[in-house]
Amino acid sequence: MMRDPHCHSSSIQVNRPAAEAFKIMSEGLKQGQWTWGSLNREEVSPGLFKGTSIFTGKAAFVRLHVDTARLSVDYEVGAAPETMQFRNMSRVIPGDTLRMDAGTSVISLLTWRLATQSDAEWEQFGCIHEAEMFLIKGLLERQ
Repeated sequence: MMRDPHCHSSSIQVNRPAAEAFKIMSEGLKQGQWTWGSLNREEVSPGLFKGTSIFTGKAAFVRLHVDTARLSVDYEVGAAPETMQFRNMSRVIPGDTLRMDAGTSVISLLTWRLATQSDAEWEQFGCIHEAEMFLIKGLLERQ
């Protein structure tokens, strides 16, 4: 199995239509229910969210760039609004696009490695995002 040194991806199939799955990925407060790096979010200004990292207890700021037509979101993140930068992207694929049941979808989350991240930090990011996929699935399917 090849390990990509620059981008980590994780995906999961959920038993919810793509439009419904997209809400949990594209709405800043809903995203704060599952993202361990920025939990319990509040909207501090239009489109700018602040949460708390479960790992460090520090503030984490997030801005979402939502493309509803493509069911994709780019995420800028940082310790402060002035240090935010693009880091992550999500995409929801309708199940029927992948020849699955139309009532299902696949959610993918991608993150790119910074040159300043150690191997241990990069490994942690991958593990976190893979675990978050199961949180997303649970939140969507228990509704």
